[in-house]
Amino acid sequence: MILALGVINMVLILWQLLTGLHVIRVSPGLHRKTGIALVFTAALHAGMALLA
Repeated sequence: MILALGVINMVLILWQLLTGLHVIRVSPGLHRKTGIALVFTAALHAGMALLA
């Protein structure tokens, strides 16, 4: 599960970079929502890694 969250975080970081640099054009709302999802998955990933 920890590895899966790490992969999801990596994909979300790439998405944030590509949309933030306007390589992929999306609405600011979608960019913001995926950023919030990244924060939650990163916090869950870190918490699980500390407990493992």
